[in-house]
Amino acid sequence: MTELVRGRLTVTGPVTAEALADTLGISTADVLAGLTALESEGVVLRGAFTPGGGGRAMMREWCDRALLARIHRYTLTRLRAEIEPVTPADFMRFLFTWQRVLPGTQLSGLDGLREAVSLLDGFELQAGAWERAILPARIHGYEPSMLDMLCLTGEVGWARLSHPRVLRLVSVTPIALFLREHGEAWQACRAPDFEAINSLLGDDARLVLARLGDRGPSFFDQLADTLPLDIDRLRHALAQLVAAGLAASDGFSGLRLLVAGGQHRRAVLDRRRNFAGRWSSIRTSEGNEPGETTIELYARTLLRRYGVVFRRLLTREPRTVAWRDLVRVYRRMEARGEIRGGRFVSGMAGEQYAAADAVTVLREVRRTAPDGQLRTISTADPLNLTGIITSGERVRAAGRNRLAYRDGIPVGVIEGETVRGLVPLDASAMGDVTRALSRRRLTTKWSRHAVGGR
Repeated sequence: MTELVRGRLTVTGPVTAEALADTLGISTADVLAGLTALESEGVVLRGAFTPGGGGRAMMREWCDRALLARIHRYTLTRLRAEIEPVTPADFMRFLFTWQRVLPGTQLSGLDGLREAVSLLDGFELQAGAWERAILPARIHGYEPSMLDMLCLTGEVGWARLSHPRVLRLVSVTPIALFLREHGEAWQACRAPDFEAINSLLGDDARLVLARLGDRGPSFFDQLADTLPLDIDRLRHALAQLVAAGLAASDGFSGLRLLVAGGQHRRAVLDRRRNFAGRWSSIRTSEGNEPGETTIELYARTLLRRYGVVFRRLLTREPRTVAWRDLVRVYRRMEARGEIRGGRFVSGMAGEQYAAADAVTVLREVRRTAPDGQLRTISTADPLNLTGIITSGERVRAAGRNRLAYRDGIPVGVIEGETVRGLVPLDASAMGDVTRALSRRRLTTKWSRHAVGGR
């Protein structure tokens, strides 16, 4: 009976025990006995393999393991063949929509800010650029108090994740925003030389770090009252620890004030308003490789950030996770049907993977005719992929510089007070680009908010 069932399963594909019994003209009990014996040998698998199949326990489907593997390979091949790759320019148009920068797709409110942070989870860029350009580009009516609220409620955290060269906290110091639940994972992706960092710390910074290590998270007032440091020395010590990636605060307002102090601005040190939240040391582990859980989290974060992931997109992602480790996770996710593999963007070498909903948006963008409008972003924005996705030279990431795109193609950049074209433009087009880049840039009241409010 077992051999009879074995022979039939090699050609039938997924089938229920009842259907197999009807075909062979034997009882369902005899078929189930044969199927169970084959399952114990690892020859067949049971489950729900077809739409609507195997919905009830007594109606589970069975399939020969080797045949199921062939079906799976054919399915993946067919799904990949269904996708028509888009041009790099269309992919940039897609990213403007996917990251909620395109007018009409922007987010709003605290829920919108939480989603924006989720999209940029763990991405490190210049501290001053976050509220000057990055968040206002994605959140309609952004206010600094919104980020303060998410930080103080424990939903969002911030820290420096990259290796510091100089322990000075200014507006260009790299700072990452992340969902606080992922904070330990992003710390595990760090690969700094902590011995070299410690050698750069001043005595005051060492004293504050030891105090935070001994007594745990502390408010600024507590540190000021229990340490033999005046306000300026304590502020400078905290700034050194933040720049080293060794300390952070529950709130974001403290970072604003420290950055303002690093810029030599006059600061009104109202501790209760400006240093809201507790300061704490950041646990660090040197020499440990990211675990499988961390690698999978990073792989999923990249999918959430870009919709479509391939190796070249990692150029601006300073992480210790290798592409080969990410590919291993993506292949597993594709085999489970969670994501799609294939050729989504033309001209990009290597394997490419996409979230299922990203494929739908990508197709809509391809069907939509370009509108010829100029879109400007900060050069520090993750969407600055000039010279990475699009052709031409790379544009340095600087928070106060801006980059203009037209129909997904970078056409001009303003660096300081100088505007230059990135593609050949006639006088009229260059004038449009210059006006778009020279308009009043998106700003928040960074300095005033930092030093005592509005």
